[in-house]
Amino acid sequence: MYILYNILIILVFIFVALPYFLYRLVVEKGFGHRFRQNMGLVRREEIAPVADTNCIWLHGASVGEMVAISPLVKEIKNLMPERKILVSAVTVGGYDMARQIMPEADAIINFPLDLPFVASSMVSRIRPGIFIMVETELWPNFLRAIRERNIPAMMMNGRISEKSAKSYRYLSGLLRDMLNTINLFCMQSSIDAKYITQLGADPEKIIVTGNTKFDQTYAEVSPEDLATYKTELGLGKDAYPVIVAGSTHRTEEEAVLTSFTALRKKYPHARLIIAPRKLNRIEEIKKVNAKFGYEMGFRSKLKEMEGSRPEFPVLMLDTIGELGRIYAIGDIVFVGGSLVRYGGHNVLEPAAHAKPILVGPSMEDFKDSYALLSKAGACRMVSDTAGLTEAFLEIADDDVLRKKMGDASIQIIRENRGAALKTIHYLTDLLNQKDLAGK
Repeated sequence: MYILYNILIILVFIFVALPYFLYRLVVEKGFGHRFRQNMGLVRREEIAPVADTNCIWLHGASVGEMVAISPLVKEIKNLMPERKILVSAVTVGGYDMARQIMPEADAIINFPLDLPFVASSMVSRIRPGIFIMVETELWPNFLRAIRERNIPAMMMNGRISEKSAKSYRYLSGLLRDMLNTINLFCMQSSIDAKYITQLGADPEKIIVTGNTKFDQTYAEVSPEDLATYKTELGLGKDAYPVIVAGSTHRTEEEAVLTSFTALRKKYPHARLIIAPRKLNRIEEIKKVNAKFGYEMGFRSKLKEMEGSRPEFPVLMLDTIGELGRIYAIGDIVFVGGSLVRYGGHNVLEPAAHAKPILVGPSMEDFKDSYALLSKAGACRMVSDTAGLTEAFLEIADDDVLRKKMGDASIQIIRENRGAALKTIHYLTDLLNQKDLAGK
């Protein structure tokens, strides 16, 4: 089965992937770094902190998996500060997210392609003490290289849908080997545990630990901090409702401003805080805002002022690292990257501040978090600008609804915390077993 898989994957690489990669090398700035690492050509200095240190290698595909890994990295560093940590990602978004939210990681790389010679080379160069995959990152050649070197492997935040379970059955031979390579399966739910068992995993190795995404450290804002933020942003007692539009992308600002304009007809003291995903778009957003005729205040400038601040109808969060706390100011939150085809952004951040949350239809990267919040009535999906306007007005009009959505948000966060500590417990057991076996 491995021979057939490798023939197929090498042919796909040569005739499909390689031409595409070469095209991206020409047209996409920065792709050379990613392609080099994908091919296993990681420079010595890029992995020097973790190579041959018995490191813990944590791997996830994309943005959502990086959010899940983050609490585990923090807990490992708290409990095992001497352990080196390597984090790898498949997508550009995942790699960027890892660099943004995991400063504790000793090294972050792009995951090598699952070509036999590439996977084997990377495992030999790094020689981790344990390999931990997030959700269902099963790569045949990579896991084979892990198994051949007697490196323990663990699945954390394990998740498998009914559809995926059916698809994997076509890879029965490879799948059996991959599942036998994994020493422990820490699954998100009993349903996920059932599906992985049906696929052939040893039930003795399966544990339900929950979802570590809910253990991410969210910014706490005290009543005093909240009052300070409101003063610094010129938000008086009559400012209602305050809309926070977080991590917005191109075209989303126009949609939010359109809905905000409709809201202002009924609530003339409504305020809008725009926090763009990328700060290099500020000039572009200023032009969009100018079309609506609003004066715009900037967080960086208002923060430096003394005394009372001007009361701008629209505020721009032009600082880095504050959005998680600024969400606490909002009466209603819209999370961007969702009205465009991007995959959404972290809805758990505003949920941690007990906020009613709105998103667009593109939530692929955070579908699990969205599903939980949506089912609880804490988060609503809107399909377009008209839907956003309608939701703004409905939530602003109804104090009971607004509180109900906010209460549901924070309840979901509270109910789902603790998975990281459970996972760390089983990780420690595995590492101890390995250490004992090596003596």
